[in-house]
Amino acid sequence: MRSFGILLLAAAPIVAAFVGAATAQEAGAVYVVTYVDVQAKEAKEGAALIKRYREESRKEGGNLWMAAGEEIGRPNRFIVLEAWRDQGAFDAHKSSAPAKSFGDKIAAIRHSPSDQRVNHAFAVASAPPPHGALYVETHVDVPPPRREAAEAALRQMAADTAKDPGNLRYDVFQQAPPVLNHFNVFAIWQSREALAAHEMTAHRQQFRDTLAPMLGALYDERIYKPI
Repeated sequence: MRSFGILLLAAAPIVAAFVGAATAQEAGAVYVVTYVDVQAKEAKEGAALIKRYREESRKEGGNLWMAAGEEIGRPNRFIVLEAWRDQGAFDAHKSSAPAKSFGDKIAAIRHSPSDQRVNHAFAVASAPPPHGALYVETHVDVPPPRREAAEAALRQMAADTAKDPGNLRYDVFQQAPPVLNHFNVFAIWQSREALAAHEMTAHRQQFRDTLAPMLGALYDERIYKPI
């Protein structure tokens, strides 16, 4: 799974599901995106395991925030997003009891291997995710020779989108070395209508036109609901 998608949330549970312990992001933060695919008959168990993992991980001192979603129409597929203070905090977390227990239990019911991407900040807001109704997570993959051109397009897109009505956040994460030509884009919107209006803007169209010939993989978006 190389592409990321849309995280659709009801406003009420966002505080519990998406805001971590820290009040501001810190320099050197690590952003982790993991796709989890369990057997269809184990969808409820998968959701329960992810919720437990999210809540236990949020208690760790190095955690900044956690998010988890279930793909709409495919309830056995999930996304987990994590922000950690730095690489050391993430490394310590990987050795923690919650992380090991989660990995073992998910492996026992998986449909396909989990896909985890570790990222650093490229153009990231200075606070944890605010409340919102719609989250969009997209993976951008370009060949290495096009990396700098993609960076310029992504940076401009972030600046333009931040001014769109209904946009609450627009982050760009860059995959950790040596894979610097992969990016994750995480946006928060007040509503589907706000996102639809954004998709019709000139700067959105220009971004897609500029990025299209650079892409090394399909530009894909997926929809999730919070768990």
